[in-house]
Amino acid sequence: MAGQVLVIGGGGREHALAWKLAQSPHIKRVLVAPGNAGTANNGKISNSAISISNHAALAQFCKDNEIKLVVVGPEVPLAAGIVDDLTGAGVRCFGPTARAAQLESSKSFCKAFLDRHGIPTARWKAFTNPKEACSFITSADFPALVVKASGLAAGKGVIVATNKEGACKAVHEIMQDKTFGVAGDTVVVEELLVGEEVSCLCFTDGVTVAPMPPAQDHKRLMDGDQGPNTGGMGAYCPAPQVSKDLLLKIRDTILQKTVDGMKEEGVPYIGVLYAGLMLTSDGPKILEFNCRFGDPECQVILPLLKSDLYEVIQATINRKLSSSMPVWSEDSAAMTVVMASEGYPGNYAKGLEITGLSKAKELGLEVFHAGTAVKDGKVVTNGGRVLTVTAVKKDLMAALEEANKGVAAIHFKGAIYRQDIGYRAIAFLSNSRGLTYKNSGVDIAAGNTLVQKIKPLAAATSRPGCNAELGGFAGLFDLKAADYKDPILVSGTDGVGTKLKIAQICKKHDTIGQDLVAMCVNDILAQGAEPLFFLDYFACGKLDTEVAEAVIASIAEACKKAGCALLGGETAEMPGMYLPGEYDLAGFAVGAVERGQMLPQLERVADGDVVIGIASSGVHSNGFSLVRKIVEKSSLDFTSPSVVGGSGDQTLGELLLAPTKIYSKTLLPVLRSGHVKAYAHITGGGLLENIPRVLPESFGVVLDAHSWRIPEIFSWFQKEGNLSEEEMARTFNCGIGAVLVVEKALAQQVLKDVQRHEEAWLIGKVVSRQTESAHVEVNNLLQALQANRLQFLHNHIQGKTQTSKVKVAVLISGTGTNLEALITSTKKPTSYAQIVLVISNKSGVEGLRRAERADIPTKVIDHKLYGSRTEFDNAVDKVLEEFSVELICLAGFMRILSGPFVKKWDGHLLSYCS
Repeated sequence: MAGQVLVIGGGGREHALAWKLAQSPHIKRVLVAPGNAGTANNGKISNSAISISNHAALAQFCKDNEIKLVVVGPEVPLAAGIVDDLTGAGVRCFGPTARAAQLESSKSFCKAFLDRHGIPTARWKAFTNPKEACSFITSADFPALVVKASGLAAGKGVIVATNKEGACKAVHEIMQDKTFGVAGDTVVVEELLVGEEVSCLCFTDGVTVAPMPPAQDHKRLMDGDQGPNTGGMGAYCPAPQVSKDLLLKIRDTILQKTVDGMKEEGVPYIGVLYAGLMLTSDGPKILEFNCRFGDPECQVILPLLKSDLYEVIQATINRKLSSSMPVWSEDSAAMTVVMASEGYPGNYAKGLEITGLSKAKELGLEVFHAGTAVKDGKVVTNGGRVLTVTAVKKDLMAALEEANKGVAAIHFKGAIYRQDIGYRAIAFLSNSRGLTYKNSGVDIAAGNTLVQKIKPLAAATSRPGCNAELGGFAGLFDLKAADYKDPILVSGTDGVGTKLKIAQICKKHDTIGQDLVAMCVNDILAQGAEPLFFLDYFACGKLDTEVAEAVIASIAEACKKAGCALLGGETAEMPGMYLPGEYDLAGFAVGAVERGQMLPQLERVADGDVVIGIASSGVHSNGFSLVRKIVEKSSLDFTSPSVVGGSGDQTLGELLLAPTKIYSKTLLPVLRSGHVKAYAHITGGGLLENIPRVLPESFGVVLDAHSWRIPEIFSWFQKEGNLSEEEMARTFNCGIGAVLVVEKALAQQVLKDVQRHEEAWLIGKVVSRQTESAHVEVNNLLQALQANRLQFLHNHIQGKTQTSKVKVAVLISGTGTNLEALITSTKKPTSYAQIVLVISNKSGVEGLRRAERADIPTKVIDHKLYGSRTEFDNAVDKVLEEFSVELICLAGFMRILSGPFVKKWDGHLLSYCS
């Protein structure tokens, strides 16, 4: 349900945060306190006059206005304990506690912390006496030329001196002249480090670290890094000086060690951690930490975030960041140029009219407001740094060119800005050119492009135990982090087989990856193992990056469905080995199971145990050499209309490419319940070969094919290929993708548990077998296949082509008496409908309880929380999409639906009256 969010602060950083949060479908409205002209009545964004210094009043405001989340932008409220106070009052707040924020609010605390935990930083010493500080500067055996006010100084409390005299002068200015107020009561004197200065930020939930793309800020006022220090005159991202390997090193040796160190000291750090680093000849070293997004780094980094910022923040607060790692655009660069008032960082005028903002917007640029206000209907200057103009393009040069166009389009009297933002990166890239590749038939550049494209796909699969970061020689997995106590590792490897031929003929590559993952993870379930990570192998003659990306994207998506991380892989381009357009796939899954939960438990299997069959999604990935032969002998090809009913415009090829179902997430809880004695994946060898693999030699099973629904495609195979009953049962799954063996007394309970997520049936029983008798006896298979064909013919004549159950959502407002009748009807085996969701616009009504008693998921979407009928209907529509609803039934739903909603669901909307 969409809710309201409050952003604390009034600068360019806060405008960028509000802009990104407003893109989330989870958010109805973003309030900014105090905000600026850019956040005043801007779409979903508006300003709030609530005081942010009175935390008790602020907490009450959040409760009164149903604020779901508070996001803190600047450092001062964090240091003042805003997160502590709001969280204590029951308001969700994003940012570190006051104790954790000491990493920024106290330079002396930070430096001591770095030393305690062996995190690389400049040599230093803290002083409260100016005379002692100057004595240290004069006698130190290193260039002690950096003088910092220990407290918060709005990003300006650092003076870098050119000599010892200048450093001593800085001490007197800070400690005696009070240039930075009480922030300078203590000073930190540091070694002057030499190298490139970069900003490396990350999200962290106190355990997991999720780095952002590195950026570089420009502190000096004028071009060429001349003039006084400022809060930042521009930034660019990513910084090419930080390679992927170096970023990993920074993550492990600085960011992760800092988060781990804070946890060890009993002060978990949750929020955004900003590391200002110097890339020295001895490696990266910490200059300082900030405990929030930087400004202007925020304005240049967030436009590259592909993930929903609200979801990332929620995962961070919930300490589930490892399962919701942010994904970043890796084929773009961003550039931000700051426009400041004349006189900044000293005294400057306010109230000057700003023009040209709409023109900059027309150029496709994002203009984030900082020091602006609205006066007499006009946008005017109201601060030192006034605006930040951000461009996102394919490279830094193009981004700088576009950002400068935006700056040129905007006018206010005396505006100052730099025109050389990013010059260090451009020089670095120029010096790095000159490398060439030998043309041996292998397109190395295309391979590198593919790697960059698939990195965010793999990163999105991260889970506890690993970070799914591609690029190393090998992947690592920490079983302790995955919460295993006494694990047994289980591995499985497989390919997709000649189903790949059909994918290549049909040029449909976006599902075949699920087949690869499913074949491996479904196999290791036979030992009761949870899949932990997956590796893939993609081989081709000539690399087509679009095809490869589609395949690997489907592998990554399948890994998420399976709950495992895509930890690594190999792309092999081998000219001459494969024909143009051909590729091959293989995969390798590793899982774990606690020693006492391993399957099969052969000693428990007994005569009379029940066999539960779980529905397949179709042919899955076995028997396709025979499938292709059947199609070849028939009058059809893969582009012909589907041979089964209810498939609309689907072709035969698309029907056959329906991906293999992944059972790990739905069946693992059942397997771990202790009620299951054995699980078999019905893969190559069909029903006859796979079930015996999980039974003692002295037992077999008897199955009744009339007891489950067999997809019509198998009837077509049998008829077109004139296949025997044994050939069908030995080659295909015949509609059963997996089987469970359970005790008879528990069969109904286990079946009900499985049916919450999967279509399943009681399909047979375990029997004692004689030495020569078959392990698996499938009764009535040919009759069931023939009955399928007759049913299809009957339905076709009657104009009914539905063969699988339609997913229905029922919308109610009250007692649900009509709903009860619908539930009863859809529970019948002959029903073609399945209620997958009940939505009510009122909470606590009896209809919701009726649905819950029938184990049907429910959602309450209160129409009173939405400003219009269309907004309410959009929220309903989003939930319907999440549950893959095909038909909507209105059963006592007391709302008038909007025109766009009715138009979208035209033909799929019923009103039910008893």
